[in-house]
Amino acid sequence: MDDSHRLSGDSKAGSRRPIVNTHVHLPPNFSAFDTAEQAVRLAAAGGVAAFGTSNYYDFGVYRPFAAAAAEAGVVPLFGVEIITLVSDLPGGGSLINDPTNLNRMYLCGKALSRLDPPTPSATRRMAAVRAASDDRMRQMTALGAARFAQAGLDGGVTDKQIAASVAQRCGVPIEWVSLQERHLAQAFQELLFREVVPEDRAAVLDRLFETPTNVDTSDAVAVQEAIRSNLMKAGKPAFVPEAAVSFQDAYRLILELGGIPCYPILADGASPICAFEYPPEALAERLLGRGIYCAELIPVRNRPEVVDRYVTVLRGAGIVIMAGTEHNTQRMIPVEPTALGGEPLSDLSREAFWEGACVVAAHQDLRASGRPGYIDGDGRLTAGFADDEARIRSFRQVGADLITTRSAARAQS
Repeated sequence: MDDSHRLSGDSKAGSRRPIVNTHVHLPPNFSAFDTAEQAVRLAAAGGVAAFGTSNYYDFGVYRPFAAAAAEAGVVPLFGVEIITLVSDLPGGGSLINDPTNLNRMYLCGKALSRLDPPTPSATRRMAAVRAASDDRMRQMTALGAARFAQAGLDGGVTDKQIAASVAQRCGVPIEWVSLQERHLAQAFQELLFREVVPEDRAAVLDRLFETPTNVDTSDAVAVQEAIRSNLMKAGKPAFVPEAAVSFQDAYRLILELGGIPCYPILADGASPICAFEYPPEALAERLLGRGIYCAELIPVRNRPEVVDRYVTVLRGAGIVIMAGTEHNTQRMIPVEPTALGGEPLSDLSREAFWEGACVVAAHQDLRASGRPGYIDGDGRLTAGFADDEARIRSFRQVGADLITTRSAARAQS
């Protein structure tokens, strides 16, 4: 059945909606942006009315992000991204939205409303997640440094050194730095570029990877990706398995932070599409079975027709859906979400993404002021509505009023 009528009564509605982007990573997470303030400036200049973060494991940067957004007339949406372990899949396990590691699910929390301060329980859970991630980065750094030393590049790289460099570059306290694989890859790429002349870099990479490489050794980002792929992924010399944060613990943490659990869809960002996500009808059933009523695409990695298919099916199942850009590499891409290759999104999908952003903006604002949100503290859809569609319409209107009021104020300033 065509469910597009659920999103809009007008096929042109999506083209008139404000631009929304609900998933970017802000520094000191690995990011294309230099600072949170720069990210907000670019978003405002690009016409983004609601701008959402999905940082890993530290929220220190959210205060300057919120202040910059208020000044720019942009609605800030606060989120988190957590790598989880799903232990109850049939048949012993499968790929989910991590294309290389069995049973690993990336889970996002949207519209976090209890950050400043978080509850004691949330603080403990977050500290445990952060400590496990930091320990993994420490081990991977040591393994990577040993590998580089074998190739004659003993730069004395440590996790503390990398974190200090990231903090200095981003102008933030070192306590805000939660290292990621990309930070490590950048540090080792910089060591290579510092110590090896351009014409010799390919040969050094061949020794490091123990296989010929055709990467453009003048392209820093390409070399970083090659280091990450050849040294840091499963089965590679510097790989350390992610800490086993259970899905249940991550889900509970998101609820304790006042947020909405949200599933980030990989879809044809992997080839083939992971079994957990295909067909989209099965994905919708699986998400609802886990109490997940919100999903998100990073459509720049998806073909337009795939975006529309997932949007139509999931929204038809009562799952609100959003879109972001991640901006989690050094390549600066547009802040407005597009499909693969820069193809514009359809009006159908743009309307759905606008609706999703409105729902989470409403939840965040309502929960922050002590009122009921889209879901309650146990992850249940808020009662008091005739049906799921009435609930979505109500929260959509609240969020739309919030976003358009802020946008109007920006236009008048």
